[in-house]
Order: sequence, then structure tokens, then C-alpha cells
Amino acid sequence: MDKNIIKIMTGCLVGTIVISSSAFTTKAATIDLDLPKAGITFALNEKYASNPETADSEIKKILEPSEYDNIAIARVTYYVNMRSEPNEESEILGKIYNNSAATILEEEGDWYLVKSGTVTGYIKAEYFVTGEEAEALANEVGTRIAKVNTTTLKVRNDASLDATVQTLVPIEEEMEVVEELEEWVKVKIDSDVLGFVSAEYVDLRTDFVQAESIEEEKARLAKEEAERKAAEEAARAADEAAKKKASKSSKSKSSTASSSSSATSGSRQAIVSYALQFVGNPYVWGGTSLTNGADCSGFTQSVFGDNGISISRTSRAQGSGGREVSLDSIQPGDLLFYSNGSSINHVAIYIGNGQVVHASTEKTGIKISNAYYRTPCKAVSYID
Repeated sequence: MDKNIIKIMTGCLVGTIVISSSAFTTKAATIDLDLPKAGITFALNEKYASNPETADSEIKKILEPSEYDNIAIARVTYYVNMRSEPNEESEILGKIYNNSAATILEEEGDWYLVKSGTVTGYIKAEYFVTGEEAEALANEVGTRIAKVNTTTLKVRNDASLDATVQTLVPIEEEMEVVEELEEWVKVKIDSDVLGFVSAEYVDLRTDFVQAESIEEEKARLAKEEAERKAAEEAARAADEAAKKKASKSSKSKSSTASSSSSATSGSRQAIVSYALQFVGNPYVWGGTSLTNGADCSGFTQSVFGDNGISISRTSRAQGSGGREVSLDSIQPGDLLFYSNGSSINHVAIYIGNGQVVHASTEKTGIKISNAYYRTPCKAVSYID
């Protein structure tokens, strides 16, 4: 009997994740199926004869299994424990967080044995959605990422080499993908920059949060604490240097309440330590709440205001006040500004060690970034 080799493109989800990072990446795979030619013809004829309108979709379901057939997405309030056995008394191996993805290995009663990240363990099936529901949810909770693979990438106003360059992004920096075109990718950098980059110079992937083991959780918390302490130490050193400089001068200065004047009531260490408390909180355009949501300038205004320093509301106005400092002389507590190519449209607080803390996008909220994740255009200090 004659046979046709039918090549079918399906998807598989692979990868590892450290919470708030890494990838559970969608890739394509090719499967060769040996099917009798006559059998295929009969099946196609049967489908088209019974219901021509739905035949294509039904045949596709048979021949092209969904990439989400064995994928489950957690629907929990915050997290649920992964256990060594299918019961609630067994050892806890790790945690899987809300909207995290996992591969179902087998079912045992009302439990799933799943693999997510580096953790393989049991979770009650009631905490997951699967099948078509998981596929629909994946489009909402998965994040498409573009990672720069060239030394410096130009972000343009439009999908054209003749379009204006908004900013420059360094190698290995990652951006949120908004849309994929044939030769261009539309990306989002902070909430203020939507631009286009050449598809040739970025690597694309889809990220899902996955589980973390008990050991990974401990390592992550330790790393976060070390980074926090390093930022606070850098701010403390800057404060000490400022005090020594001030002690050499006998000049007294009167403080003012002007939003454009420098102030001494908030120390660099206090500002950095205070700002870092709100990492992970939401971004809200027009907001000034450090807990319920702030935009970039609302975040900086509230952090400085809570430390006794009054500054203007918008990033552009904040960049016009204070005392301008050179980019190679910035200290923890100074403000770094970024532009869209023509004017300032984003602000962040420098925390030392080449990093800033800022309210970035709705997706990421308040976060820590490399100070040169995009090209800064100006630095200003409101601290004497």
C-alpha cells in the first residue's frame, strides 16, 4: 500500500525559570507520521461530507495536537506547595505560583504529577486549568520577550531604517514584545517608549513563571537581601562623603520649600533604602501611591516627599530642577533621566553599583534595572 509521509508542525514548551526571570519557551517541532494514503483520503472525505464548515478545524485537531495538551497553568491566590507524594502530609519540594506553567507527567486520582522549572512533584488537579482553557490563559499570562543580540540596538519610532532613533539598548538587555512584523519587532521599554527594532538583532521567546524549589527560594531571597544591603552600603558611603565635605564649610544655608531647590533633610542612604521597599509593587499611569501604584515620576516624587524633599510631579519638570551632575559622577539617591529622542520621558533613582530602581511598566511594576538598560540623557541631584 502506498504511504505518504505527512510532516506536522506542533509546539512544545521547554525551559527553566527562576521566579520573575528566565523562560518557559515555546518552540516548534516536526513530527513524521506514516499514514496510508487511502486512509487519509477516506478520513478527509468523511469529515468534509459530514460538516464542511468545521472539517478544517476538526482535521487540524486530529493531525496537529495542541502544544498545550500536557500543559497546566496554576490558578491560585498566591502559591501552592509541590509535594513528594500525592497527599498533603508528604514533604514539600517547592512552590508553584499563580499563573505558573507546568508539564503534566501523569494523573493519580485527583492529583497531578507535574514538572515545572527544576521541580517535579504532586499538586492537586483543582489548582490547575488545562486544555483549551490553559491555551487561552497562556496568551494572557505569557510574556513575549526580545533579547538584544548585538552590541547596541537602535529603537526607532517606526518600522523603517529612516525612522528617528528614540534610544539605544545594550546587548543582552530584554524588552517586552508588543507586536511581531516580518522584519521588525514592536517593543515596549518602560511605559513611555514604544518603538521598533530590527528582528535580525533580537532573539525572541515566551516567558512563563515556573515553580521554584525550596533551595532556589532560599538562594533568591539571599541574593535579594545581598543586593539590598549593597545598595544601602553604597548610599551610606555617599552620605559619609557628603558629611565630610559639608564639615569643611562654615557656610550655613537656609532651606526652602521650592520644588526646584536642593534639600538636605533626606539622606542618600534613607532614600535608597526607602525606595527599595517598594520593588514589586504595581505601575499605574498617573499614580503616586507607593503601595497601590505609581508611574515613574509619581514614584520618585513620593519617595523623595516621604523623605522631606519636595520635587515636581512630572519627569520633565524633575529634570529641570535640582542640581545637574555629570553621568560619570552620579551618586546613590540622584535621579537619572531618559528621553524618547527629543525630550525627557522617564526617571529613575540611582541606587549605586550601576543600578536604578524605577516604576517601569504595567507588566513589571517597580523594579531594579541596569542604569544603562537604555541610554540616560541627564542626571540631577536634589541632595546636597
